[in-house]
Amino acid sequence: MSGVTSSLQYLTWSADGPVATITFNRPAKRNGLTVDVLAELEDLVHRARDDRSIRVAILAGTGPAFCAGADLRPLEAATTDEERAVEQERLDRIPRVIGRIFDAMVHADLVSIAAVNGFAVGGGWSIALACDHQIAVEGAQFWLPEVEIGMAFKGLPNVALTRRLGPALAREALILGRRFSAEELLAHGVLNQVCPLDELATEARAAADRYLALPWRSVLATRRDINTVTYGPQYY
Repeated sequence: MSGVTSSLQYLTWSADGPVATITFNRPAKRNGLTVDVLAELEDLVHRARDDRSIRVAILAGTGPAFCAGADLRPLEAATTDEERAVEQERLDRIPRVIGRIFDAMVHADLVSIAAVNGFAVGGGWSIALACDHQIAVEGAQFWLPEVEIGMAFKGLPNVALTRRLGPALAREALILGRRFSAEELLAHGVLNQVCPLDELATEARAAADRYLALPWRSVLATRRDINTVTYGPQYY
């Protein structure tokens, strides 16, 4: 695979022709999100969006999780009121940054594929929802703990999941924090595919190749209309 970037701290980037793969690379932290992790992810999403040689971006994770959502450990480790205030402010920024990333992904002129290798929690599920095509491994778990810990689950991720699950199940997912298996989400039309773990990378690339085999201007124009119906028009 060509186009590998080695200077990244929290994620990896590799490019194989028109397909870029962005991978969460904090397996010991279950790929948890901090503002620094999200800043790196946002930069890579913009890189994929702005590089006209890239037509498909695959988002993946290392280790047992795709992404465990917000990493609360820095806040829990704070020992003074000042440290806790700083870490709380950083934690409070996470939903806004995820919202920017989500918006960039759904309005970029490329196709995005989520290759969910394990559980996707909170912001991790939000990021997967931003992708056009979602594949998960058998037995993967998805849930949203935001309301339980005192945060609202708002914005485009809310729109995406409510439109796919319907209001009744969306309330269970977004408010009650119900856990869903990959198999349940496939049945509800939230996922495109479920596969064994050892087939995930192959299936993600096969999905990319199916999009790439089509006339690209037609793919992007059709995708724009789908996302306009789902998320509203693009203003930039």
